Amino acid sequence: MSKVRFQQAISLDGYSAGPDQREEEPLGTGGEALHEWMFGLEAWLRPHGKEGGEVNASTPVVEELESGYGARVMGRNMFGPVGGGDWGDGSWKGWWGDNPPYHTPVFVLTHHPRDPLEMEGDTTFHFVTDGIESAIERARDAAGDGDVLIAGGASTIQQALTAGLVDEFLLSISPLLLGGGERPLDGVGPDLELEQLEAIEAPGVTHLRYRVLK
Repeated sequence: MSKVRFQQAISLDGYSAGPDQREEEPLGTGGEALHEWMFGLEAWLRPHGKEGGEVNASTPVVEELESGYGARVMGRNMFGPVGGGDWGDGSWKGWWGDNPPYHTPVFVLTHHPRDPLEMEGDTTFHFVTDGIESAIERARDAAGDGDVLIAGGASTIQQALTAGLVDEFLLSISPLLLGGGERPLDGVGPDLELEQLEAIEAPGVTHLRYRVLK
């Protein structure tokens, strides 16, 4: 049976994005550094058309992110632009250019209706205005036998956890302190019961995998 999962790179103080998110720095001040452990990996460079790179204990983590998912869910802040609001002239198509890296249907939580946006590489963005349960249900239908990845951001993950919709997640913890921004586990509450499945130590990061007990 397919699962609903998420993976988040977070700081030691629990932030997945730093303060002052803006168009020039969508992950906020210091937020991009949360992913430094990944950028030199062969498993990350290859899908981006680049050669070389390192193979280490983080390699299977990145390979998992690149495969096995039939659909994705993300929040409006992750799709952008910063500040939200209505869609204006419809020219905003996300941060990723004409060929986003998803290659699956992506369901975007928003308060503002918009027609589906078909992009290159089999990525279509669908805009969902009736909440996280609807977004996950539609993503499950679209995913078929594949898993559903909640790509972010923090608020979307919080909503999914609180609603009991997440089956499993992985936190990639960097030895950084951001001191502010967005925490994906804020406000989730003590009722969430977890089983630790795996702990992976790798250069510049520690990966912790959990199953949500239901």
